Amino acid sequence: MKKAISITTAVALVCGTLTSAFSADMKSSIGKGEGEVDIVAWAGYIERGESDKNYDWVSGFEKETGCKVKVKTAATSDEMVTLMNQGGFDLVTASGDASLRLVAGKKVQPINVGLIENWSGIDKRLQDAPWHTVNKVHYGTPYQWGPNVLMYNTKVFGEKAPDSWDFVFKEMTLPDGKSNKGRVQAYDGPIYIADAALYLKSAKPELGIKDPYALNEEQYAAAIDLLKGQRKLVGRYWHDATVQTDDFKNEGVVASSSWPYQVNLLQADKQPVASVIPKEGATGWADTTMMHAEAAHPNCAYMWLNHSLDPKTQGDVAAWFGSVPAVPAACKDNALLGESGCTTNGFDKFEKISFWRTPVAKCEGGTCVPYNRWVSDYIAVMGGQ
Repeated sequence: MKKAISITTAVALVCGTLTSAFSADMKSSIGKGEGEVDIVAWAGYIERGESDKNYDWVSGFEKETGCKVKVKTAATSDEMVTLMNQGGFDLVTASGDASLRLVAGKKVQPINVGLIENWSGIDKRLQDAPWHTVNKVHYGTPYQWGPNVLMYNTKVFGEKAPDSWDFVFKEMTLPDGKSNKGRVQAYDGPIYIADAALYLKSAKPELGIKDPYALNEEQYAAAIDLLKGQRKLVGRYWHDATVQTDDFKNEGVVASSSWPYQVNLLQADKQPVASVIPKEGATGWADTTMMHAEAAHPNCAYMWLNHSLDPKTQGDVAAWFGSVPAVPAACKDNALLGESGCTTNGFDKFEKISFWRTPVAKCEGGTCVPYNRWVSDYIAVMGGQ
């Protein structure tokens, strides 16, 4: 396993010390496909109809381009970074807490958007987003975005949906008369510290938290203390979407942070679950398809980048995953997504989401706790230390 990039390098990147000269490495044309494209992706992001024949945005691409799509599913952003560091992949659907680390480590290459026909259709809120754009150079194409929702069991909570993250952070008696201890989950990833910080932003305004990814020592300590208390409640820290859906079905879990993907899977299975964005707001993800700096199949990769931005593909992914497409045109006339699908999935809630971002030491408020501390401390929290 290769060594992860240093936080110092990430800070230098975010502060703009890398120059746009790196853009000279961009491809200037797309040649004949190499026969395959290897992608690291979140579960549910690349479907070929094996789970449901209606959801297939791979087979047509393969037939049209001759590029066989091979997918390696990753459960966390840290796993994605590790896999890209190891190499052997062409593309990765990186969230904002991984994308700049990949750029700083020079594991991904700049993208020539002029070679991507569907680029112009991208949501203007995403085209130049800071998690994939450095000094006006793009290091990927937006894919999908959405919130980390509070998923809950409707039989336990009854007609009144939970309106706060209280239910997963504090010990309490739930509406069914039983304690929440052992019946809630938390995300198995250091970036979850931001969920605690976002909750404290409202619950303890005296801390003065403005950005859940830019925490001073006092704010950070409060978030860690909250998570240590939560440890006593958590039955399992989840990172595998399939395992979490099984836990809700068979293991008595009734509330947890989750992705719309799991909500959709459970509802399709007629399970009593629903989801909300609580009053404190939610963290979220805006994912970017990025190309490895040493991609073995760059032509097929560019073909996939363009295909991934096709309105039909975007709408189908959003319908399957419960996400919001990066291409607004996908919100119209998609049989799977429906006329109100984008609204349901949160198209109008962009400003209410605190999107995942890698914490760095140098921040707007001065000095903040960097990501390497988040990693070590969250491992300790999960271990009960």
